[in-house]
Amino acid sequence: MIFYGEAGYLLGAIPTLTHLYPVAVQVGTTTTVTAVGKFTPWPPQVWTDTPGICFSAEKTNGQFTIEVRADAAVGPHLVRVFNEAGASAPRFLMVTADQQGKETEPNDEFAKAPMVASLPATINARLDKSGDVDSYKLRLEAGQTLIASVEAYRLASPMDAVLRLVDAHGRELALNHDDGRTFDPLLAWEAPAAGAYILQVFGFAHPATSDAKFTGSDACVYRLHLSGGPQIRYTLPLGISRAGTTKLRVFGWNLGVLAEREYAVDGTRFPPGSREATWRPPQVENALTLALGDGPELLESEIRELAAGAPGLAAPFAVTGCIEKIGEEDRFIFRATKGEQLSLAIQSASLGFPLDASLTIQNAGGKELVRNDDGDTADPQLAWTAPESGNYTAVVRSVLHRAGADHLYRLSIQPPRPQLKATIVESAFAIAPGKTLAIKVAAKRIQGFKSKATASVVGLPKGLTASPVEMNETEKEITLQLVAAADAGPFNGPFQIHFCPSDAHSIPPAIHEMVTTSLKNGVPQGFRDLVIPSTQDLWLTVLIAPPSEPAETK
Repeated sequence: MIFYGEAGYLLGAIPTLTHLYPVAVQVGTTTTVTAVGKFTPWPPQVWTDTPGICFSAEKTNGQFTIEVRADAAVGPHLVRVFNEAGASAPRFLMVTADQQGKETEPNDEFAKAPMVASLPATINARLDKSGDVDSYKLRLEAGQTLIASVEAYRLASPMDAVLRLVDAHGRELALNHDDGRTFDPLLAWEAPAAGAYILQVFGFAHPATSDAKFTGSDACVYRLHLSGGPQIRYTLPLGISRAGTTKLRVFGWNLGVLAEREYAVDGTRFPPGSREATWRPPQVENALTLALGDGPELLESEIRELAAGAPGLAAPFAVTGCIEKIGEEDRFIFRATKGEQLSLAIQSASLGFPLDASLTIQNAGGKELVRNDDGDTADPQLAWTAPESGNYTAVVRSVLHRAGADHLYRLSIQPPRPQLKATIVESAFAIAPGKTLAIKVAAKRIQGFKSKATASVVGLPKGLTASPVEMNETEKEITLQLVAAADAGPFNGPFQIHFCPSDAHSIPPAIHEMVTTSLKNGVPQGFRDLVIPSTQDLWLTVLIAPPSEPAETK
């Protein structure tokens, strides 16, 4: 219903969508889900970022039936709900090829926990009230390693989850709070004897509050992944060369003879320009995301075998190393020509390893030229220009003076990749007929990007226009003016902002970032690592025009 007042007119409230429960659905199935949010009036319409997913509203407010075609793309997807007043922020729906289980209530008491029929298994669940603890019983064989993980933080669920394993008497056997990369837990535990064990899931509020209690709400959704079979944790080396074949050895749990195998991976089959690839060897239950490099992917031991006095390696290349002993310094000689620009970066904390690394460049005489211990993440990055031609040394250390066999890292040295990152704070916009809307776009130049670029709005409906705007080499923000004609009709749909550079650079469309990196009293807030970190699909609502005033009669 539309209501009109002195200020013009009012529409139904813009819908909000916090989460879907269950958050994951299987291809080729029809599933009833609950949408957590506010929907007045009911029902709203639903948009997804891919075909093959159909939402049908049920009579009950918040209830949808989702039909997923067998050819729907597997992976995380974005969903919005919208009405004539506007659209919600995008939220996640996971589409999987594997059968999904659902939490069976009541499961609060560990002694009465429902049995997980078999492994591997994925269970969609929710901590739906304050103080909630979910319990799951499972059977393990002697010597079998249980690998359990929770996916909640990466789904933007407002909780910091914990995994706890107990025996039949409630005695704690193992506990994990974080997987090393996010606030989501990962627990790996080897059973000393065959029998039944109980795994418990609980959590604390995120962002953190002053209350030290177990949290729960209708938004605290999670996925519990359980495995007792072969799982990989990492590979050596930690990356794949796009230039040819890389031989990988796998490390993880329950691998048996698989741990002795060497897998040849053809990196040429991955898309040009991509920085990571998903890889899953046969007979292993999980896939791994690995870095992609343009040059050879070497091991620390291979570089040490180079002849003494040999010229350093030239970019691009990457090396996988490990700080195994306290006080250890790993030193890698590379060569550069005067004025050559290089990008040096370490991946370790971002891969879930405990190393807090520092990266230093020294000249041939051992003089320190530049150092960094934190880039955009906890891992160090350096943008550097060689002052002279010759050999230089990249030095990797542990900032915290800690070490071990798990303190792995990948150091990449490559030419810079100039980029323009354009971001928009809002994800959705609304405009009335006859009005103008300003859209601000922030620009961040990365690794020496200096080109001009022209921004244009793509996907506008009839009656809407936006003149292209040129951004010069130094501007950090531009504003696009969206103009709606007086007779513009109602519209709801996605649009994008594209860039045309003045040179040969390729610039991706502007994005709305869903990750946040703010700090509050030193405590990380928001979600730094999500299953989908950003979207190019912005949303536009053209509002219904108010009725014209009746002509006065004389």
